[in-house]
Amino acid sequence: MTELSDREAELVSAHEQERPARQLGGRLRLSVWIVGGLLSVYSLVVVFRPVEALEHRMTFLAVALPLVYLCYRSGWSVPRLFRRGTSASPPPETSAEGVSRAEGTLRSEQPTVADWLLAAASLAVLVYPLLDIDGFRDRGSGAALTDLDIVAGLALTVLLLEAVRRTVGWSLAIICIVFLIYAYYGAYLPIDWTIGHRGFDLGQIVSQLYTGTEGFFGVPMQVAASYIILFTIYGAVLDYSGASKFFIDLSFAAFRKSRAAPGRTVTTAGFLLGTVSGSGVATTVSLGSVAWPVLRRAGYPKEPAGGILAAGGIGAILSPPTLGAAAFIIAEYLRVSYLEVLLYATIPTLLYYLGIFLAIEIDSRRFSTHAVQVDAPKAGRLLLRFGYHFSSLILIIVLMALDRSAFQSVVIATAIAFALSFLDPQHRMGPRRIGQALAKGTLEVLPVTAVCAAAGIIVGVITQTGLGLNLSAIIVDFAAGNLILTTLMSGIAVMLLGLAVPVTASFIIAAVIIGPALTTLGVTQAEAYMFVFYYAVLSEVSPPTALSAVAAAAITGGNTYKTMMMTWRYTLPAFLVPFAFVLTPNGQALLGQGPIGTVLLMTGVSAVAVAALAMATGGLAGWPERVLAAVAAVLLLFLEPVPIVAGLAVLAVAGAVHLVRSRRRDPA
Repeated sequence: MTELSDREAELVSAHEQERPARQLGGRLRLSVWIVGGLLSVYSLVVVFRPVEALEHRMTFLAVALPLVYLCYRSGWSVPRLFRRGTSASPPPETSAEGVSRAEGTLRSEQPTVADWLLAAASLAVLVYPLLDIDGFRDRGSGAALTDLDIVAGLALTVLLLEAVRRTVGWSLAIICIVFLIYAYYGAYLPIDWTIGHRGFDLGQIVSQLYTGTEGFFGVPMQVAASYIILFTIYGAVLDYSGASKFFIDLSFAAFRKSRAAPGRTVTTAGFLLGTVSGSGVATTVSLGSVAWPVLRRAGYPKEPAGGILAAGGIGAILSPPTLGAAAFIIAEYLRVSYLEVLLYATIPTLLYYLGIFLAIEIDSRRFSTHAVQVDAPKAGRLLLRFGYHFSSLILIIVLMALDRSAFQSVVIATAIAFALSFLDPQHRMGPRRIGQALAKGTLEVLPVTAVCAAAGIIVGVITQTGLGLNLSAIIVDFAAGNLILTTLMSGIAVMLLGLAVPVTASFIIAAVIIGPALTTLGVTQAEAYMFVFYYAVLSEVSPPTALSAVAAAAITGGNTYKTMMMTWRYTLPAFLVPFAFVLTPNGQALLGQGPIGTVLLMTGVSAVAVAALAMATGGLAGWPERVLAAVAAVLLLFLEPVPIVAGLAVLAVAGAVHLVRSRRRDPA
């Protein structure tokens, strides 16, 4: 992510689901950076010197969880220790979260006594099993936990609930508590209830969550301790090496001569910034601070401009090569390479941006926007001078195509990005910048780590009680076994869940509950997980919360609800395309699966459907042709021969009606 001003940081804090970290000062800030940097180094080393899974995840959490308590406020009114102001401020580039700040602009906040005690307790309950990891694992598998094991496991449960409350709020913590209550009291549910079970005592619950890789240290934690930390380190190195500035400059230089250029520029910049930031809100804010003045000068009203900013920002977690944290979890759940997940996302991403570009083209005429002269170097000159920033991105894909693991690929790409930074004297990564980038990599992953560990409670309980299969059966029965109704209900459920919890958590919960409901009706696992992924991400642009849209409205000063609806219009293809690859046999072609001819044909048909959607939602055509275009889009997205032909015919009629009406309005 690019450097954020204090105002921009406030907007991210206000509208991001992850809460802002406190601003540490003095020696404590330096110490936290050092610990964070060392955890990043450990994560890089483990790629080439693997550690046993449970031991690695415990070690990672043993460092990350105490840092959460030191870096994030409790929100409770308690006495504070060491309130020292901003003395001994470290270098100006980095704040407590690793985000750039001007020195002295923010007052430091020191942890309380309670924070220190909780951090110490977190370290103790995670180091304790590491002292005899084999014996600890054996006690868990043999149902022979000691009283100390149970106390430590219960303590870790409480500590994780408090950590997730601090970082992302009450919603996920309450959901976790509900699942724990369900595991313990399930035997008291009526015997004829599908979700009833025999019940589990504290020892059994602790054994499930604490002693193996089914609970706290399951797949979500594995993803946080491997994929996510490595990609955040890579993003931090890209940022410090000047890539963010280059991406924005290149976007403005590439599209500056047409009236649709400002909108296309913002969208392209959002896509490129997605390689550095995995947050839709943060990308929207950092992009908006630069792009809103340009959009305003071009003649865009506040709400459409906010919609473009939010749609471009959400592309940060929809687009290869980095995608969002949930995409890494898909790779682990499906037991496929991350490259394969990137291939799944490629065609939907192209259709997403096609829809935005077409909507921008229509709006440029609708609002009579005009080209804006931007003071930026020519695109060719920028590419010649700084085009090397693309090399590490391309290298990740190439290395994975050559059967290198995603872990090794991103570490090598990080090393290349670091080495190339010396080509730019202004962003040369000396020892200080290296340390800052490593610390930033860890500190930015802390909220995700807390979420993934706490989500392990939900996954562990669902696995232990069989709740996932029971709930999926209820969904299928309620929909009377109808795939269309089941898919519609699933999409709504995932979006509603995403309104309350972060994208990563909503994906994990939905994947283990809704995923089986879809696969029961014949949908492949890849199609089911990608459907859940897109709807989990799209919750960030879905009313009534639409966090990215709210942040964009705060920047432009536009009406929040109207900005949400404009964002929804720009992102509409992303809502409908997932239905295509779930509901139709040829839908798998949109995930790159099947014969190349079929993939190309279905992609072309879907592109026409997206164009029809743009016509239907745009304001240039009249209502008759817009209704016809909407019908055509739906028919085309069935991706079957008869509906395709019918859809093309209806679209042709819509075009003819528009042509006739236009000539009547303007006989000349």
